[in-house]
Amino acid sequence: MLAPTRLKKRVAVVGAGPAGLACAVSAAERGHDVTLYDAASEIGGQLNIARKVPGKQEFDETLRYFRHQLDAHGVDVRLNTPVAAPDLEGYDEVVVATGVTPRTPDIPGLDHPSVVGYLDVLRDDVPVGDRVAILGAGGIGFDVAEFLTDGGDKASEDPATYFRQWGVDMDYRGAGGLAAPERQTPPRSVHLLQRKQSKVGAGLGKTTGWIHRTELKHRGVTMVPGVRYDRIDDAGLHITVGEESTVLAVDTIVLCTGQDPRRDLYEELVAAGREVHVIGGADVAAELDAKRAIKQGTELAAAL
Repeated sequence: MLAPTRLKKRVAVVGAGPAGLACAVSAAERGHDVTLYDAASEIGGQLNIARKVPGKQEFDETLRYFRHQLDAHGVDVRLNTPVAAPDLEGYDEVVVATGVTPRTPDIPGLDHPSVVGYLDVLRDDVPVGDRVAILGAGGIGFDVAEFLTDGGDKASEDPATYFRQWGVDMDYRGAGGLAAPERQTPPRSVHLLQRKQSKVGAGLGKTTGWIHRTELKHRGVTMVPGVRYDRIDDAGLHITVGEESTVLAVDTIVLCTGQDPRRDLYEELVAAGREVHVIGGADVAAELDAKRAIKQGTELAAAL
């Protein structure tokens, strides 16, 4: 019995983050004519932010893989190309993978010049002072804390440096192969704060979360749950923890206070009566989860 002939479709994927990349490549592999749009100058989306964090350079290889696959399967990649609903006329399927936008909290004084967002720090390399408060202790907050306290010794790439930092004696001169840890002085003092009363970092991966918490403790990062953000002014960040109010005299306040789906294009298409698929952060704005995004994009492509 002959297999049914698959109908070749013209597919537009808007957004070249992990979900959009996976969908575009998988759809092209299945024989569809795929165009991938992104307003940025390079593919990757949130992956380009994550790979700036020490220890996450493996995302460089993820992007290298997708660049090769896009080329190998003939995907028409259009970067530096913002897209509106009228630009997507003539496609049989439209996939919106436009990612997320940072959430802005309601804190008096948020317009103070000391306040920056995590994109400013990780993507745009804005100057950051010696004393820092990070608002939000999810995965992105931990990433920013690791980025800002990294001494540049590339421990994630050099095993010898890693072993020295954690007190592992590979020459077995000490009992149990242990030695005194050797660590550089962190370049900044950092407070990692969250509103939730739960343990800071409770939502990190079960197998790796303890490593991130321990590493930041080694770097002198103060981790505080149950924080109420009262206001920001020239004196710093005014907070209340329990019944005690205090001022953190910091130079820079970094907002890592969550994300919202970026759905402007999706809503424009729906209002115009178009059938449209939405995936990745534009579907569910959660902590960066490349595995979930790639899975969702691949499964949608298989169903087109």
